[in-house]
Amino acid sequence: MRITSSKFILVACLICFGLVAKAQSTTIELGPDEVGLNQLFTIKVTVLNGKLKSYTDFPNIDGFAKRGTSSSSSTSIINGQVSSSQSIIQRYLPLEEGTYQLEDFSLEVNGETISSKGKKIKITPPVETRRNTGRTPYGHSPFDNLFGEDKDPEFVDIKEDAFLALTTDKDEVYLGEGFTATFAFYVADDNRAPLQFSDPGTQLSEVLKTLRPTNSWEENFNIENIAPEKVNVGGKGYTKYKIYRATYYPLNLDPIVFPSVPFEMIKYQVAKSPSFFGRDRKEDFKTFYSKEKTVKVKPLPPHPLKESVAVGEFFLDEKMNKRTLETGGSFEYTFGIYGEGNISGITAPKIPSNKAIEFYPPDVSQDISRNNSRVTGSKKFTYYGLPNEPGEYNMGDYFSWVYFNPKTAKYDTLKSEVKFEVTGESKKNISISSVDLGSFYDSIEDKSNKLESMTEDKTMQILANILILAMFAGAGFIYFKK
Repeated sequence: MRITSSKFILVACLICFGLVAKAQSTTIELGPDEVGLNQLFTIKVTVLNGKLKSYTDFPNIDGFAKRGTSSSSSTSIINGQVSSSQSIIQRYLPLEEGTYQLEDFSLEVNGETISSKGKKIKITPPVETRRNTGRTPYGHSPFDNLFGEDKDPEFVDIKEDAFLALTTDKDEVYLGEGFTATFAFYVADDNRAPLQFSDPGTQLSEVLKTLRPTNSWEENFNIENIAPEKVNVGGKGYTKYKIYRATYYPLNLDPIVFPSVPFEMIKYQVAKSPSFFGRDRKEDFKTFYSKEKTVKVKPLPPHPLKESVAVGEFFLDEKMNKRTLETGGSFEYTFGIYGEGNISGITAPKIPSNKAIEFYPPDVSQDISRNNSRVTGSKKFTYYGLPNEPGEYNMGDYFSWVYFNPKTAKYDTLKSEVKFEVTGESKKNISISSVDLGSFYDSIEDKSNKLESMTEDKTMQILANILILAMFAGAGFIYFKK
């Protein structure tokens, strides 16, 4: 039987599609419904026939505390078919007896969202653990003569060569000038003590409550995955793990102080005499502390606008849709500022009042990029204008923006260089005559423009009061005479 080439290609595509689908298989496995106080609950994520490249934080569970993660991998060959799996396991330590709810949750694994139903977990009193030692009824194992007695090994603590630090790329800045702070953990290349992160996301959220300065604007780099980076510190090789990075812009002259903060790591004790079947290490915890760091802030040089100018290195990008138009016609003009600095703090240029061109409030858009310890971007102000008078115009008469450049320690100005021409008749009075003022003003031409006093005439009131007094006097006279 002959197989056409099109059928062969179709079959091959179906096979390849099946392999790809198989490579993307990801599962979530939850621990048992009941755990003792001396046991651990786990959530296990497994990627079948693929690599576990990235994953988001595991959920928090009421009644439990996160106690680190572990990983595993396996490969098997069955009937010539190779399959593999990689897993990450989050461990949870029970805190108090009771029944607790694990809510429904989702994890992003290798860029794909995986969801799992929650469940109720009951924490029971400590459970007596019994190991299946394979011993005979006489109390000994048939392997004792080969490997010795099955005893728990003795663990020792190895001194670690690692430290926690907050560093900044500048020790002194101008008011409004940005500097980048990095909070990281450093491990020496020759370190022998096994270390591992312990729930860094939850710890960082608590650390930042103390670490963040209140007198600065923050641009957070939002580190999602803690990736290793080889660095050299004092001539010695280290692996740097960046936990947090942000650029700060001081808002006043007070020094910016980053206090000493703690960060807990999992540190394993190592078996003094490891056996073939026994554990070779035991989990423990150690808290590291960063050193306090201070960045000085100095004032800007004297200038009439020093209280309101932006600080950074900026450039101008301007556009105008028309260079020739008639009076009464509209145009669009964009004054774009781009460069390195506090993009969010850039304010619109102030336009001097004039009757020749009517400018409407601008549309504002901004774009910010945080990369390689730098905050760059742009902020654009798009204006709509309506010229009322003919003539040649220079936008530099209307649009200029002053800033301070910390690299040159000088003030500079971005000024428009756009020129355009307006033809036609003057339109400055058309806007007034085109407005209908209503019927109230229709008879204005028939009214006198003579000024009249607004003081009220009280002559009649005075005469009436005199008449009343005379009547009372007459009545009194007649009464006493009788």
